[in-house]
Amino acid sequence: MASFEDIDSGMESQETSQSGPRDFSPDKKLEIESDYEDEPDETLGERLWGLTEMFPESVRSATQTMSEVSQTGVKNLYSFSRSAMWIVFSTSIILFAPVIFEVERAHMEEMQRSQQKQMLLGPNTAVAGGITPMMPSMPR
Repeated sequence: MASFEDIDSGMESQETSQSGPRDFSPDKKLEIESDYEDEPDETLGERLWGLTEMFPESVRSATQTMSEVSQTGVKNLYSFSRSAMWIVFSTSIILFAPVIFEVERAHMEEMQRSQQKQMLLGPNTAVAGGITPMMPSMPR
């Protein structure tokens, strides 16, 4: 049977390997950061334009065509929807405004008749709706 000292737990080998590559000095860190500072800043458009080189010409032309067709379709759809909404709303106003005015006029005439009845016959007739009671009320 092996003694306790002969069994290697592996801890010593891990400690030496961790201190090696993980040990960054401030000079090394500054050197890594300065590598990125030398590169010029690119905009998103420049990066996308650079990516187009990896696609064949047929894919690029098909993408451009689809983009132009989509843009034209959206513009035409917007123009059509604007015109259609104008036609729908202006037509509905022309058709329904006279109906609304006539209904309001009839309602006003009914209110005027009710007021005239109330003035001629007294305040109780407007509440009773013009129906005369069958039995006279008892005097108090």
